[in-house]
Amino acid sequence: MFRSLRFRLPALFLAAIVLAGFVSTAVAVSVSRSYAQSTLRKQTFNQLGREAKGITQIYADRSNRLSCPPPSRELERASGDQVFYIPRAKGIDVFPCATPAYTVLPRNVLDFNKILAGRTVEFQFTPPGGTVRLLGVARPVKLSSQTFGAVILARPRTRLNQSWLPYAWRLLPAFFAGILVAGALGWYLSRRITKPVLALSDAADEVAAGHYGVAVPAVPGRDEISHLSERFNEMAAELQAADALERNFLMTVSHELRTPLTAIRGHVEALLEGVVEDEEARSYSLEVIRLEAGRLERLVGDVLDLAKLDTHRFALLREEVDLERLVDRAYSAFGEEARRRGIDYSRSVTATPVLETDGDRVLQVISNLLANAFRWTPDGGHVGLALAQVDGTIRIAVDDSGPGIPQEEQDRIFRPFWSRDGHGTGLGLAIASELAAALGGEIELQTEAGKGSRFELVLPANRPV
Repeated sequence: MFRSLRFRLPALFLAAIVLAGFVSTAVAVSVSRSYAQSTLRKQTFNQLGREAKGITQIYADRSNRLSCPPPSRELERASGDQVFYIPRAKGIDVFPCATPAYTVLPRNVLDFNKILAGRTVEFQFTPPGGTVRLLGVARPVKLSSQTFGAVILARPRTRLNQSWLPYAWRLLPAFFAGILVAGALGWYLSRRITKPVLALSDAADEVAAGHYGVAVPAVPGRDEISHLSERFNEMAAELQAADALERNFLMTVSHELRTPLTAIRGHVEALLEGVVEDEEARSYSLEVIRLEAGRLERLVGDVLDLAKLDTHRFALLREEVDLERLVDRAYSAFGEEARRRGIDYSRSVTATPVLETDGDRVLQVISNLLANAFRWTPDGGHVGLALAQVDGTIRIAVDDSGPGIPQEEQDRIFRPFWSRDGHGTGLGLAIASELAAALGGEIELQTEAGKGSRFELVLPANRPV
């Protein structure tokens, strides 16, 4: 389970979100703390300043009446802050108190010149013998416009942190709520991603087991997963078609091999057992054996040629070829079949080009096209062979009056092992197409259902192989 993409992807999302939440919260806490402390510090100084102003007035009134000010502890209970006093000079005290009612600080805790100048001073200090850092506000105490000391109101800095903590506690619920929302969103998104991916994984397992009929449900949208789903279905369909072609090829080749082998075996056994006694019958049996052996040789040669073309291990010769003579050779090879079946067999030559190419392979392409034409042309039909040179190309066309080829089958007929009627090896047109490409040309098809077909080998006239 923990190795499953269904678990790891949401976990990764959540971990990334939590990390991002911690980072963003830390940044927010740092920024808000700095801002809050700055704000609270300013507020603290303002409060201390107001309190110091009131206590300074009390000190000034008592000095005018030559009486002691209220004890520091009473003032501290009333204000909630610590109260200190700094005399102008050591030994100079305008209050007639036997025992001072206030805590005295040395002048060096602040810039006393500012006090003498009548200014309020905001500062931080640690009282003598103390350990806690204080924020303080000092105000001058005057008698008849003469400064004789300073009153200090102070508050521990730790109270700033205590005042800031509520801000942090407010951030925590927002942080956890954000994690919950983001986690739910990450889980939902990961489910949307992993569901089609897991379906693809299951389908891939089926394909690996040889079950090519599997189909992945369509994924809505136009993202990468949707594209992958479409391509996977296309791949599965192609594999299913290829598997069907392979089975058909094995059955067809087995049949094509068995037929001549059966004939050869029958005639050989008859010859060995002495069943065939007269010379004419013996010659007939030997001719049948020769023809069937040639048939086997052509079948094996077709399979080997296709394998060489597929692996790009096919070598072409370079020689000057008189294409008119080549066309005549291909034409004459089918003359007897045309006569026997009553087919109108014609030849047309409007150019006599000489091309540097592999003549045997060009002849093989033409022969395969003619063999296909005669196979599909009914007795009494028409087959034509034409040679022409047009716009820098050499065109060798084979016309037939067969049934034509439907639109949906026009791409399939050039695939290996595919046959329209399920008979034959389905290699003739496939080899012709591959050889044409190897020769630097192509095969063009013009066809219409019910009106025959025209296969045209197009070779470049000015570019030798």
